[in-house]
Amino acid sequence: MGFQSRKYQHHESFFSIVIPIGIVILWGAFGSPKASIQLSAQLHLLLEALIFLVPAGLLLSLKNVKLAWLYGFTVIVNRIFMMLLDQ
Repeated sequence: MGFQSRKYQHHESFFSIVIPIGIVILWGAFGSPKASIQLSAQLHLLLEALIFLVPAGLLLSLKNVKLAWLYGFTVIVNRIFMMLLDQ
């Protein structure tokens, strides 16, 4: 329980802050419905795949297979519903 002590790597904390901020900036600039730069449908789908399915790959790399599949399945089902509801 709680935090486990180990040698702490400074680059881990750096990436845990920089990567989410970078994703937020990318999504805000290109992916959001009111983005300042609108992408074509194909590029928007590619951006969505990168932003929303990369975490599934990262979960797989952490040997958390069930959670990775659940997350990936949820993202894909959500995207299907968004297409069906024309959102």
